[in-house]
This record gives sequence, C-alpha cells and structure tokens, in this order.
Amino acid sequence: MRLRWVLLPLVLVTGCGQGTTSPTTTVARPSTTVLIVRGYTIEPGANLQGADLVNANLRGANLYGANLRDAVLFGATLTGANLRGANLRGANLSYASLGYADLKDADLSYANLQGANLSGAFLFGANYGGAYLRGANLTGATMPDGTIRP
Repeated sequence: MRLRWVLLPLVLVTGCGQGTTSPTTTVARPSTTVLIVRGYTIEPGANLQGADLVNANLRGANLYGANLRDAVLFGATLTGANLRGANLRGANLSYASLGYADLKDADLSYANLQGANLSGAFLFGANYGGAYLRGANLTGATMPDGTIRP
C-alpha cells in the first residue's frame, strides 16, 4: 500500500489586523487572499450590504464588484483597495482613507464621503451623484470624466 501526501492550498492566520482591534483572519489561496473581518468575508463580489466595518483595516483589499450598499465604513482604511465596479450606494465612508484606491465604475451615489481621503484615487467612470463630499481630499484623483485633480 502506497501513501500519498496531499497538500491543500489553504493557510489560516489569526490575530488583529494592523491598526485595528478587531479580529482578522487571512485565508491564502493560490490566486487570491480572502480576509475575514468581524465575521464578514472580504473578497471579490462579496455581499456586504449594510455591513458594520467602522475603522476596519482593509488596506489593499480586493473588493472588485462587491456589494457595499449602505455599509458603514466610517474611518476605515481602504488605501490601495480594489473597489472596481463596487456598489457603495448610500455607504458611510466618512473620514475613510481611500488613497490610491481603484474605484473605476463604482457606484458612490448618495455615499457620505465627508472628510474622506481620496488622494490619488482612480474614479474614472464612477457615479457619485448625490454623494456628500464636504472636506474630502481629492488631490491627484482621476475623476469620472478622466481629468486629474490638481
């Protein structure tokens, strides 16, 4: 009888994410990394409608096409995150860090972006009709029409 070793491409690391006191789990897969923050699975296409992610560390997260409608991301760190095509309609992103985030074709309509840092963010094709942008930093951001803010 021959024994075979089977290696599964799954690694779990638990602890607290950098800059946050909320438990974070990282699941490594061959082509993507999935985060679990406060019980929410952070991955492309995730349904996070109404999720409470206040002050969550989502730096560099891949949320391509995710549903974040009405999610509460107050003070969250989304620097360098992939939010292409994400639904952020009505989301609370007040004082969130979205520097260099990819928001191409994202729906930010009626989102609260008060005091948010969107410096260097890529917003080409994004819809931000009705969004609240008071005090938001858009320095160097690529706007929906392709222009770059000074």
